[in-house]
Order: sequence, then C-alpha cells, then structure tokens
Amino acid sequence: MIPFIGLVGGIIVGLLVHPDVPLGLQPYLPIAIIAALDAVFGAVRAVLDGNFNDKVFVVSFLANVVVAAFIVYLGDQLGVGAQLSTGVVVVLGVRIFSNVASIRRHLFRA
Repeated sequence: MIPFIGLVGGIIVGLLVHPDVPLGLQPYLPIAIIAALDAVFGAVRAVLDGNFNDKVFVVSFLANVVVAAFIVYLGDQLGVGAQLSTGVVVVLGVRIFSNVASIRRHLFRA
C-alpha cells in the first residue's frame, strides 16, 4: 500500500508543481524513464514468479537508470549520441516486452 500511496503522491505533486527539466538533462530523461520502466516490469515479473527481492529491485532500478544515462552521455561525447540512444531504447524495449509477455503468460495462462 505504501508504494501505491507514494506513486499517487508523486503524480499529484508532479501535476501541481510542473517541474522543469534543465536543458542539459533533457536528452537523458527519456532514456532514464525507459530504464526505470524496465526495472519496474522486471519487478512485477519477479513478484509473479515469487522471487522478488526489494534490495535487488532498488539496485536494479538505480543501476539501470545510471548506466543508460551514462551510455547516452558517452555517445554524446563521442558524437554518436543518437545511435547509442537508439541502441539503449532497443535493448531496454526488448527487455520490457519480454517481461510484459511473461507477465501476460502468468496472469492469463496464455
């Protein structure tokens, strides 16, 4: 119940405050969101499989976001930011869809 309350509270605060993302961080926000979604769907899959560990989730969540942002930053420094961003999106997208497929099979037995 506490995570749900935190999620609702965060959404409400975000809608009321309208935070601005600094221009320097804007290229990294979409990648960070996709990395966070990968960790969340992985956690849902782990819960349904019965092997969820909250410490693993927190470390996975933070590591995914930091590594994905670092890869995009490195790509920007090398002048190939768009290509590395696309690569990160593709890899994390495949993982997200794999986790969603596993969740679907678990929930609907299909």
